[in-house]
Amino acid sequence: MLAAQHVSKDFTLDAHPMARLRSALLGGTAGKRFRALDDVSFEVARGETFALIGPNGSGKSTLLQIVAGTLEPTSGRVLRQGRVAALLELGAGFNVEFSGRENVLLNAGIMGMSRREIDAAFSSIEEFAGIGAFMDRPVREYSTGMYVRLAFAAAIHAEPEVLIVDEALAVGDAAFSNRCIRKLEEMRSRGTTILFVSHDLGLVKRLADRALFLHNGRMASLGVPSDVVNQYIGTVLEQQSGEEPARVPERRHGDGASRIIDVALTDESGHERSSFTHGELMQLRLVIEFKQPVARPMAGFAIRNRLGIDVAGTNTRVEGLEMGPQQAGGRVRVDFRIPCLFTRQDYTITVASQHWDGFSQDWLDDVLTFSVAEPRDWGGIVNPGVAVTVAVEDKR
Repeated sequence: MLAAQHVSKDFTLDAHPMARLRSALLGGTAGKRFRALDDVSFEVARGETFALIGPNGSGKSTLLQIVAGTLEPTSGRVLRQGRVAALLELGAGFNVEFSGRENVLLNAGIMGMSRREIDAAFSSIEEFAGIGAFMDRPVREYSTGMYVRLAFAAAIHAEPEVLIVDEALAVGDAAFSNRCIRKLEEMRSRGTTILFVSHDLGLVKRLADRALFLHNGRMASLGVPSDVVNQYIGTVLEQQSGEEPARVPERRHGDGASRIIDVALTDESGHERSSFTHGELMQLRLVIEFKQPVARPMAGFAIRNRLGIDVAGTNTRVEGLEMGPQQAGGRVRVDFRIPCLFTRQDYTITVASQHWDGFSQDWLDDVLTFSVAEPRDWGGIVNPGVAVTVAVEDKR
């Protein structure tokens, strides 16, 4: 179990060396105080996977270091139970002059493993890391990917009760990242508590039970990963438009140049439906009213599965269609005809009206839901209607 209780962290910036010396000798504060974290509280239950998301500089890595115990909070406290293994920023925890083998032995001992446990796990660590003869070379000779491979392998084989990971999967190749994800899913099924930072929002939706969105060091949203990710995306889009939001946007966000006044999902006959079978034609209708003149507007949609992962989507620009120019008071209806090739699951639809450069005018997250009734089992998300033939060959 992990718990952060009203955690805040201040740093001192822009202090001249002489100012720091006077502060050390005479007391007082040298330089400007910067609050990296401001009153952050959350709990992670045993066996729960918890994600931290947010833009660069939002305090994610600082919070992980405090939770891991490598950094002290200015105020508040952190409660930890069980053996903790942490993969923090690249370079932390390994001595670059030691070989990979020596670093594994050292770090495993620090994490509380006995020599017998280390010896039993070492061959598995070597196999998972996959760095070959470099295991006996100094770590300073490693590439970034090799370093992360070894650090991740060592951390997970310590069999921690709590695993803390800071963006470690972002620097590995695709094959290694997939192997790590499968290992994290295996550890979660065994009841390991996992706290991780990632900019991969699809991975957050896939792995996390809950997520926390940090914005300027403060808690902006805490809850179901798909909802928290939607609010994060909304904030990013608002900032791209040049306007700093006074509050974190809800499911609807944009600059207001237009507004989607009607959204409907129908069958080919125009009847509104919330359930379809494989092969049917779905029609998504948007009616957009313009509040301001827009030179080249566009409209689009995204379909997400129950984990909040995008599975399909397009927009009028991608399809080579122009909607504008539009004047204030104008209305446009856009109809998307979508063959239902999805497998048996529940889905949501997000819609948006946007400027030609992608900035949002009106964005509605998960505004519609629908389910697909498919009598056949099919792996994955899409059933493309594969045809299969079998022929017995003559061995003569």
